[in-house]
Amino acid sequence: MEKKWTMPWEERPEGCQDVMWRYSQNPVIGRYHIPTSNSIFNSAVVPFGEGFAGVFRCDNRAVQMNIFAGFSRDGIHWEIEHEPIRFQPGNTEMIESEYKYDPRVCWIEDRYWITWCNGYYGPTIGIAYTFDFKEFFQCENAFLPFNRNGVLFPEKINGKFAMLSRPSDSGHTPFGDIYISYSPDMKYWGEHRHVMGPTPFPVSAWQCTKIGAGSVPFLTEEGWLMFYHGVITTCNGFRYSMGAAILDKDDPSKVLYRTQPYLLAPAALYELTGDVPNVVFPCAALHDGDRVAVYYGAADTVVGMAFGYLSEIIEFTKKNSVI
Repeated sequence: MEKKWTMPWEERPEGCQDVMWRYSQNPVIGRYHIPTSNSIFNSAVVPFGEGFAGVFRCDNRAVQMNIFAGFSRDGIHWEIEHEPIRFQPGNTEMIESEYKYDPRVCWIEDRYWITWCNGYYGPTIGIAYTFDFKEFFQCENAFLPFNRNGVLFPEKINGKFAMLSRPSDSGHTPFGDIYISYSPDMKYWGEHRHVMGPTPFPVSAWQCTKIGAGSVPFLTEEGWLMFYHGVITTCNGFRYSMGAAILDKDDPSKVLYRTQPYLLAPAALYELTGDVPNVVFPCAALHDGDRVAVYYGAADTVVGMAFGYLSEIIEFTKKNSVI
């Protein structure tokens, strides 16, 4: 697609030595951004037209979980629809859903694909597509319950659609590995392969309880770069942080590098306090040349943004890797 958009960006603050840094005006989307919302977080953004479009998790004040479309000219100031997305049947008539949350969005070939955690007798991976972020067509769920964190690759791998996911349970899962699955048609999924799991506590404790795919991976000279979340169980509960992994270009089930230190962990007030304290949860990443912008959910309450240079992130991941 011809590039017509300008990626949001802010230079590294003076004196900052971190590989990635927070946007100084975080959070970019507050919890009460639309009239009915209790919280807006764990949301996905893609370039669209001369600006950006997104699918946003907006829990209402009954704490019903649903996803909403939104648009922005600059990727920072957002107009989010006040009503949730109404899906039409896509490759199935079965579009039942008890709840929807934690969406990701991905352009593949001729349309935008949305994945989310879909409530169908437990959490599974919902799939839909749109051409314009006005009409949305829901497809078959990818898997049986229980599964979360479904993240598509932006192009086919060896002629097949590819998706990362994290099999789970019905509650606040105290375990979790990342798997990859393939489909010829976005309806039937198989060839499930293990990608990576939590690290041993003495090796890298921030990701020792469970992990999950975060942003849609994008291809670099080193392989597929993916931001992911890792969780440690502390005496105060789960703590979510963000790392990066580089996967093999032709076989993404092979992890080439993976950050031993985190790239971003809860430290700002809006990450430490909220409906679920101590959470940094990446769901989308934009890149333009050497610049990267990551959108992440903070404390299950608001949306934050962080920046970094692609070359520095790759170098850091390779030099500080644990497989």
